[in-house]
Amino acid sequence: MTRKGQNRKASPKVSNAPEKVRLNRFIANAGVCSRREADKLISEGRIKVNGKLVKELGVRVDQGDKILLDGKPIQGEKKVYILMNKPKDYITTLKDTHQRKIVTDLVRNQVKERVYPVGRLDRMTTGLLLLTNDGDLTKSLAHPSSRVAKIYAVLLDQPLTRDHEVQILNGTKLEDGEFKPDKLAQTGEDRNEWGIEIHSGKNRIIRRLFESYGYKVKKLDRVFFAGLTKKNLSRGQWRYLTEKEIIQLKYLKSH
Repeated sequence: MTRKGQNRKASPKVSNAPEKVRLNRFIANAGVCSRREADKLISEGRIKVNGKLVKELGVRVDQGDKILLDGKPIQGEKKVYILMNKPKDYITTLKDTHQRKIVTDLVRNQVKERVYPVGRLDRMTTGLLLLTNDGDLTKSLAHPSSRVAKIYAVLLDQPLTRDHEVQILNGTKLEDGEFKPDKLAQTGEDRNEWGIEIHSGKNRIIRRLFESYGYKVKKLDRVFFAGLTKKNLSRGQWRYLTEKEIIQLKYLKSH
């Protein structure tokens, strides 16, 4: 039930996938030696990447690659897991050509590891965001087919009608397929405030859902992600996950 006669500009594609780094930097970050000395190790044919001998300088790798020095594995950066309460006006890409604020700016001076966001929250959306350098976990949790639960608090520009509530719960046909939330519940005294639970990882899915019925989302806040909540975490603040929380995330990844 999309609005007719409305022309939408195609959104530029952005990537929040882990950025690959030069092999010499990977080796140096692991504490083996300097970058210049790492280049020498590569040129001497002492480095293998995923079972293949690498002698060319400038090769790029990521944290999920298996790097061997003289047949022995090089451990990359220590895996870190950060939970952030994202403020608005921050974007979740790794780089931006428009000089906008990036979520990694909030941790850059205190976290030495190169972390990146798991999934996306658009610039005006606030709430829970996971950052890590664990590539395998990122790919698993952020994949569109992921069954990770997410709950959002939604403020609409006008009350949601009961007919539209029923239609949303029964499923809505959008431009990239039908979408049906797991739960939808009124949270405020009027029908402008809602809580919605989803598993989909599709881009801007909640905003697109309500827009298709003629509503504008004034505020969107993720309050629950993969078993994690914003308890004791003010807007713009972040913390490291506990060992128990990390175990729970890795359990989700394997199921």
